[in-house]
Amino acid sequence: MQSTATNLASLDRASMESMLSDMGEKRFHAAQVLRWIYQRRVTSIDAMTDLSKMLRLRLKRRAAIRFPEVAARQVSVDGTVKYLLKLADGNCIETVFIPEIGRGTLCVSSQVGCGLNCTFCATARQGFNRNLSVDEIIGQVWVAGRELASFGGVNGGGAEGETGRDAGCPPSPPVTNIVMMGMGEPLLNFDSVVCAMRLMMDDCSFGLSRRRITLSTAGLVPAIDRLGATCAVSLAVSLHAPDDELRNRLVPLNKKYPIAELLQACRRYAGARNRRRITFEYVLLKDVNDSPAQARALACLLGDVPAKVNLIPFNPSLGIEYRRSPRPAVERFRDILISRNLFTVTRKTRGDDIDAACGQLTGRVADRTGRSRRFRQPGGQPPAAA
Repeated sequence: MQSTATNLASLDRASMESMLSDMGEKRFHAAQVLRWIYQRRVTSIDAMTDLSKMLRLRLKRRAAIRFPEVAARQVSVDGTVKYLLKLADGNCIETVFIPEIGRGTLCVSSQVGCGLNCTFCATARQGFNRNLSVDEIIGQVWVAGRELASFGGVNGGGAEGETGRDAGCPPSPPVTNIVMMGMGEPLLNFDSVVCAMRLMMDDCSFGLSRRRITLSTAGLVPAIDRLGATCAVSLAVSLHAPDDELRNRLVPLNKKYPIAELLQACRRYAGARNRRRITFEYVLLKDVNDSPAQARALACLLGDVPAKVNLIPFNPSLGIEYRRSPRPAVERFRDILISRNLFTVTRKTRGDDIDAACGQLTGRVADRTGRSRRFRQPGGQPPAAA
């Protein structure tokens, strides 16, 4: 099949129904096709035996099913699995599976590299190549599901570059939760991300509740409002500072959408269809944003927002000079927030021994921005905000 053929993995149910209707076929066949692809993990149209032979033949003439390939697999001592997925253009992205008792969370990427310049994030230093397509986003879920079913999550395989624990480990749970927190800013790839999330929620594919899908953003205000109106999944906001001056340095997007404007969008999101707390992610950096005064300022800032604060110990990466806040500082910061009635948890670091923890994903990116070259230069500095 030629590569120009429509990739059925790029179509949600509405798009597939439209394609079938244009072919003169019944729209209900879309549900059958989705079930074959996502529930039976079929990549051959010929294998869809409840479709007529004529329909299968017509589909093969104009469509195919293509997903990213596993280029490497690494397994952490804590059971976290990181997949390096190769795309058709030669770029590679990273996807991380985090097993817990009764729960399996998949961290999904939305871009090749990242277009933002958050100064504490290793992904930002890779530069940016392009947005991921729908099939490349949903393909991460499909591939992870196949791998977990085939290899028990942490065992077996045969992918190039595989490392991990010995055989005999207990099997991991299936994917029960999705976090759009991998490489890239999801809201800068709005249409493809939303289409992929609709596929994640479709009963004929993965059937996940919207409450089991979390999208993390650095704070694109117009897109937050648009998301609330079209696909109100759980929302997480990368805050990392209680004031604009510091956040301008850590998250340069703040210069365009400052904290007050961002929080207004969060209030609208929580008060519309979501009706849940907004998660505010806060990476704790030693002597940068972890003081008691900053904890009190954060509590005051979020006092009237339906908020959950997720404190994240900084995960070091090569070339990034920030340091992790010591445990007493983390606990003091947490206790101040809790004492001011903010629901607060400290995220347990997972997969840092394989560079799979928050802020460490890099992949293999053909950088179109030149940012990665600038960082490799002696004394290289973060580029100006996009």
